[in-house]
Amino acid sequence: MLDIAADLHRWCTEGRDFAVATVVHVSGSAPRPPGTALAVDAAGTALGSVSGGCVEATVHQLCQEALVTGESVLQHFSDADGDPFAVGLTCGGSIDVLVTPVRRRDAVRPVLAAALATAAGGGAVAAVRVAGGPDGPAGGALLVRPGGAYEGTLGGGGALDDAAALEAAALLAAGRTRTVEVAPDRTDRSRPVVLLVECSVPPPRMIVFGAIDFASALVRIGGFLGHHVTVCDARPVFATRERFPEADEVVVDRPHRYLDSQRDRIDGRTVLCALTHEARFDVPLLERALRLPVAYVGAMGSRRTHADRLERLRAAGLSEPELARLHSPIGLDLGAWTPEEVAVSIAAEIVACRGGGTGLPLGRVGTPIHRAQAHRAQPHRAPAHRAPARAERAAAAR
Repeated sequence: MLDIAADLHRWCTEGRDFAVATVVHVSGSAPRPPGTALAVDAAGTALGSVSGGCVEATVHQLCQEALVTGESVLQHFSDADGDPFAVGLTCGGSIDVLVTPVRRRDAVRPVLAAALATAAGGGAVAAVRVAGGPDGPAGGALLVRPGGAYEGTLGGGGALDDAAALEAAALLAAGRTRTVEVAPDRTDRSRPVVLLVECSVPPPRMIVFGAIDFASALVRIGGFLGHHVTVCDARPVFATRERFPEADEVVVDRPHRYLDSQRDRIDGRTVLCALTHEARFDVPLLERALRLPVAYVGAMGSRRTHADRLERLRAAGLSEPELARLHSPIGLDLGAWTPEEVAVSIAAEIVACRGGGTGLPLGRVGTPIHRAQAHRAQPHRAPAHRAPARAERAAAAR
């Protein structure tokens, strides 16, 4: 639901009644992750998607029925090969979808409206709904803010709300959306309640050091992937808004000094890309970056530049485990030459790093296409063995 917060917030301010269908659980090759939503208003207008097309019509109908009945419902969809008349997923996986009516007269409306407003404004918030349990889905909702303060109720009493807020605060701190089981009655854990906890956090940061043409392309693709993108360079003639109009921030400062000033604004989702490939800038920057709990640290340069950089970093006191976190030469081996192609190779490596991917063609790996998403907020280390990256050819020739 929070993935389409801006549109749903607009619907709330316009006074529309709507129902929202949210993916609660996925297994196998299901197309969309938990938290993905489809919303339908009273006129039948639809926003979002829960399956990429497989079951949208049925979910649309469930939303319209929920607007009439006012009741939440949990629906399971799976591979329908065994039943030619069943609605199912062509991918062979399965999903559970929670449908919640959000009408103006419903008690849940102000709680979810406040959560949508916070998420649409870029704030951190968690929305909690009951997805299952002894009594099935319920119509209540909880808004949880960083630190655990909450508004609303799930309808099961204060013990359930307190337990839900505790779980949601932990997930919000990690930026995760998932289902959890809680036992509001500590004396009877045989009747747990299943909660869907959706978390919306400010976009992850991408800091690009080095105001070069490759940086301009990376800024564009970083924004496309949902990052808040900053360009930093010590040279004021290059670090200008005119050269990087699509960056969220353009900063003139020495890279290591700027990174020092940002320690309270970076977290386990932050991406750091050093594109200067000059030791005087890279070494003090990477000396700090590789000791921070960020998601990704990459550095541009030829293999000779990389080898020299490693020796300088060892001399600066970095350990081998710290050096192993460095993605250099930056990017995957895509045969890239142009700034745009190099940006794609860098972005592909960042996505693979966060998602635990191999970087190989999907047809050559036997792992599931869609992996679990829970770990994405955590920092990641570079793999021990990486394919040679030709994405540095153009940069190495500079």
